[in-house]
Amino acid sequence: MKKHANLSIFVPHAGCPQQCSFCNQHSISGAMNLPTAKDVAAMCEAHLPVPGEGANTEIAFFGGSFTAIDRTLMEQMLAAAAPFVEAGRAAGIRISTRPDAIDPAVLMVLKRYHVTAIELGAQSMSDTVLRLNRRGHNALSVRFAAAQIKNAGFSLGLQMMVGLFGETDPVRFARDTAIALAGLAPDTVRIYPALVLKDTYLATLMEGGAYKPLTVEQAVEATAPLIALFEEKGIKVIRVGLHDEPCLAESVVGGPYHPAFRQLCEARLYLEEFRRQLLSAKPGEYTAIVAVGQRSTAAGQKNENLTRLAQAGYQLVITESPTVTGRTVMIQTK
Repeated sequence: MKKHANLSIFVPHAGCPQQCSFCNQHSISGAMNLPTAKDVAAMCEAHLPVPGEGANTEIAFFGGSFTAIDRTLMEQMLAAAAPFVEAGRAAGIRISTRPDAIDPAVLMVLKRYHVTAIELGAQSMSDTVLRLNRRGHNALSVRFAAAQIKNAGFSLGLQMMVGLFGETDPVRFARDTAIALAGLAPDTVRIYPALVLKDTYLATLMEGGAYKPLTVEQAVEATAPLIALFEEKGIKVIRVGLHDEPCLAESVVGGPYHPAFRQLCEARLYLEEFRRQLLSAKPGEYTAIVAVGQRSTAAGQKNENLTRLAQAGYQLVITESPTVTGRTVMIQTK
């Protein structure tokens, strides 16, 4: 099956009523200006598959609060994209927005232009954390918007952050938010560790000593269990960590930035599973069988998982098998 793909069209900060503590969309996406309808049509024409072959491709408006953009401009951009869906060059349109920018009227507009998926930037389900990070909405707004989106027949995506300002116990706060979001039954989730970018409120707080961002290790500790939590409930985790872009790397001034953050988290899940299965086993030599393509992740970056286990007396050799699926592990004595 052909892999799903997005044609991402960035609308940096468009529609946002204020700049959240962590946000600098220009740095994240590299986009500086709001695209016109002509720009949207040109990007679709240049990058979408030929007619009839777009079943695995979505046109995605990311980076701002799409439904809070001036309504005329929003409809112009949608009207420019919609014909490509109708021609079979894309399966639908995906947009991201704020929880407090969803209402029945805007949902009707989105439906008319073939929007099929709506992602909400929830970020946290703690009202205190939302307030301290200048989000401008509360947790109830997330619940209300999510229910409206699902009731209207859209695919629901939710986005959360780990390690925001005001989280006194990042592991607990992350888990509490994940449990609350899972209870809203989204189809997809994105998990982002909070990075400190230039020209943001978090950067000011960090420079003044009021905010201490997570280390990479702390972020992995808080994030890895969330992947398992969502997957156990049948919720697809479509991204962990921001997409690695040169403009992002140049703008990060603090926090757990790592170009392969998801792999670090998934490697941690493998390590915990190895430890669980070896808990009652004597030190010695063992073989772990994982799914095809998972050996590198299971071993950990620079074989870190194997090194940790060896320090505890367990010599592990990892092999792959087509009979193993997902993140399942089968351990056998050598």
